[in-house]
Amino acid sequence: MLGLGGIKEKLEQAKLKAEATKLRLDSVHVEGASGEYVRVISTANSRIVQILLNDKAKTFSAGELSRHTLVATNVALEKARSINEAEMAAVARETMPNIPGMPNLESMFK
Repeated sequence: MLGLGGIKEKLEQAKLKAEATKLRLDSVHVEGASGEYVRVISTANSRIVQILLNDKAKTFSAGELSRHTLVATNVALEKARSINEAEMAAVARETMPNIPGMPNLESMFK
């Protein structure tokens, strides 16, 4: 059983590992698309890094272009969120102590 010092050490390890994972996820890219017209590239930390339009999309009305951009962005962000949650849950599983009576600590990293 972990004493208070051991728990504190485990929590610090979890914090450091979570920070390192967040930094690593900045280099993981995901893509969302709306047909062949718009592609949005995001990091796994949900930062949009690029929006690409094909030639046909450049002729769309503002409303149509906006709709395609929203669809592609939402797809990219959903993929990013999924990867981020899985990675942070893995950090929690690896580093968090099992404390009787405590709720599932994986949710702290979502």
